[in-house]
Amino acid sequence: MNANDFISPLGPVMARFIALKQALGRRYDSERRILGYLDTFLASKTPDGADLTAATFSDWCQTLAPLCASTRRNRLWIVHQFCRYRRRSEPACFIPDPALFPPINPPRPPYWFTPAELLRLLQAADALTPTPHSPLRPAVMRVSLVLLYTLGLRRSELVSLRLGDLDPLERTLAVQAGKFHKARLLPLSADAFAAVQRYLQVRTAAGFRADSEAPLLCHGRQGALGYGGAGLHQGLSALFQDAGLRSSDGRLPRVHDFRHHFAIQVLRRWYEAGADVQAKLPLLSLYMGHVSIASTAYYLPFVTDLAMRASERFEAYGGALITPQHDQAGGQG
Repeated sequence: MNANDFISPLGPVMARFIALKQALGRRYDSERRILGYLDTFLASKTPDGADLTAATFSDWCQTLAPLCASTRRNRLWIVHQFCRYRRRSEPACFIPDPALFPPINPPRPPYWFTPAELLRLLQAADALTPTPHSPLRPAVMRVSLVLLYTLGLRRSELVSLRLGDLDPLERTLAVQAGKFHKARLLPLSADAFAAVQRYLQVRTAAGFRADSEAPLLCHGRQGALGYGGAGLHQGLSALFQDAGLRSSDGRLPRVHDFRHHFAIQVLRRWYEAGADVQAKLPLLSLYMGHVSIASTAYYLPFVTDLAMRASERFEAYGGALITPQHDQAGGQG
């Protein structure tokens, strides 16, 4: 994106900031759009455009009032990052105070899918009725469930898959362009590969496109159209509803919870095998397509029994890592 795409006096600086982020491997599409909103707002303030000051920033914040707190906070943080970049060349420029941003909402705990719930989801997918617009709807939803659960894919990665990304000889699936442009090659388990093969047989029998560039998840009368993220989300959310899946607070699971489930499951397996989880985190980070290991370490607190398992292993070598706390009366606290 170049300076000509912006119209305010800060346009050239915004363009350089976005170019830097993209050079570091970030797509920065949504951030570019949000800075564009700010750019348009500043350009409308005066005939020659206004600078970003405490006053103009406050005015812009008022335009965000209809948005939820988390969305407002995310947008303000993007502007904060831009202003910090700008200060490198303009030491006196305004930087918004993060202490005044909307508070952070606590992260929603990942949903843990039990084997029985996964079976109900697959049964709900099989019970779907094909439609003229989506004649392979049951098969598409079933294979989507299998790939999300067994590979930990992002929704965007799943809908971007093409037939040519599947290597039937090596039994691998190539994720060509994940988040942060991280391509990777993922092995398919025997069950997952068998599920994909069954889906392809149904697809072939329907006479759908079979070239390497054809979308893996397809709809339309000839299967020429690929599913989008919104369409897949809508279809899977309906399955969550049909299968009766609800969290403890009554919410439906999210599609991304499959990815959370996958990561936590891997961590649990490593602990049960006695592996050094911290040493193996980079492997999981690479598999998941994370830009840094910090993103992978995010899952550790959600594995609630890991700390106690670590304590038990430590105790076997010479002492308790976690010991009961007693109050003065001798009771356990």
